[in-house]
Amino acid sequence: MENITSAISVQVDTKDKEMANDILKNLGLNMSTFVNMAIKQLLYTNGLPFEVKNPTQNNLDNNKNRYISETIKEKSTDNYNVNSMPNLVDFINIK
Repeated sequence: MENITSAISVQVDTKDKEMANDILKNLGLNMSTFVNMAIKQLLYTNGLPFEVKNPTQNNLDNNKNRYISETIKEKSTDNYNVNSMPNLVDFINIK
């Protein structure tokens, strides 16, 4: 039987994609392999292959701190992008 594939296109936050790609690279994977693995697990479990729940405030704070830290690391006075500031401000103001 012929193995036919289909392309999937999704919109994702650029920073999230970069961070996910870094994690996957460290695991020796790429995004395509990860998506295929997730879909196979979805089919195997007949549901989501992970727990879905509302995040705790502690998790939100940890993610916020990591995002701020990563954003600050990549910014310098030479390449400061004023357009990125509203997104950072919105993220910091999550209650």
